[in-house]
Amino acid sequence: MITIDEHRARILASVSRSTATERSVHRSAGFVLADDVVSRWPVPLFDNSAMDGYAVRRADAVEGAILRVVADVPAGCADDPSFGPGEAVRIMTGAPVPADADAIVPLEHTDLGTEVRATPPESITVTVAPKPHAHIRRAGEDAAAGSVAVRAGTVLGPWQLSAIASAGHDRIPVVARPRVAVISTGSELVEPSDTPQRGQIPESNSVLLAAAIVDAGAEVGWTATVRDDEEALVATLADADVDAIVLTGGASVGSFDVVKAVLNGTGSIEFTTVAMQPGKPQGFGLTEAGVPVFCLPGNPVSVAVSFEMFVRPALRTMAGHPTIDRPRSVRRAATGWRSRADRVQVLPVTVDEHTVRPAAPGGSGSHLVTSLAEATALAVVPAEVIEVFEGDPVTVMELR
Repeated sequence: MITIDEHRARILASVSRSTATERSVHRSAGFVLADDVVSRWPVPLFDNSAMDGYAVRRADAVEGAILRVVADVPAGCADDPSFGPGEAVRIMTGAPVPADADAIVPLEHTDLGTEVRATPPESITVTVAPKPHAHIRRAGEDAAAGSVAVRAGTVLGPWQLSAIASAGHDRIPVVARPRVAVISTGSELVEPSDTPQRGQIPESNSVLLAAAIVDAGAEVGWTATVRDDEEALVATLADADVDAIVLTGGASVGSFDVVKAVLNGTGSIEFTTVAMQPGKPQGFGLTEAGVPVFCLPGNPVSVAVSFEMFVRPALRTMAGHPTIDRPRSVRRAATGWRSRADRVQVLPVTVDEHTVRPAAPGGSGSHLVTSLAEATALAVVPAEVIEVFEGDPVTVMELR
């Protein structure tokens, strides 16, 4: 057997970041920025008012001063009205500050207060003298023209996309999300809505993987369920046309393990055993066309664990994410459980602020799929530990 780290290292050495593609800022949430985005203009574009109020000459706007209002500048107005000593201009938030002004007196610092008026008043009385440059946003104080607004490698959320739009861009280069095909193999598999006959089970792996792929920052190209038939699997693989393929089942040493029979030795694909529980049988490699192929066990918990340990980091690398691993922390075991001495145990668990406990009361079996619904983390127990005792420190990978 090889270690988890050895199998992971081979995978990560074989995959690379996807090519860049151009997308609208309205459709780029969650993508990774491929190149720096620089500001086309200074931000703000021009000196503008940070408050609804009156543009003034500060020397005139002493407490108690009566100023005649001679003009009105709403937001979006291009006017630059001039005004002289003893005068003021009504101004709205975001409107360009008149060249003659060096401060803004907010509405609430006048005798008229915040009373809503359709037209400007004839005059105002200043009740609080403004400080120098009060409430004026200076052109370029947030970002100069040509400066980097958002750096390459940034995962684009609402705030980053807003900054890009403010910098004057509506289309941006992002890392293309890899399209992934999911193939579940097994003659025992039936649709979840069917009534299983003896020997049959509902097919859930494709559902699990499709959701996990999207959560990892990739896209599902298509899914398929294939019986234990080599010709059927070859035909399904022939039309892949995706950036990666994930197969479940048929990766071990059974007589009907068709995935191994069809793919072993194709391109650089090879099958191995990894010192982990669950998820011991694994396969990985590139097709002759360079497409990464992940061959996972068939039991649902093994699929979930294998995806987290191997597939997710690879897909996030391909999608350009700067962070490819789940955060890890240490909790104290709320109860004891057994582990194998020769393999790293990767166990679905539930955690609270201080403790961790197995998600399934029945143990760590790879078939205990219902426990996945309760799990919020994976406990990673070293191979040399054969039993976890209550109170022991346990490393966990946080899933939520």
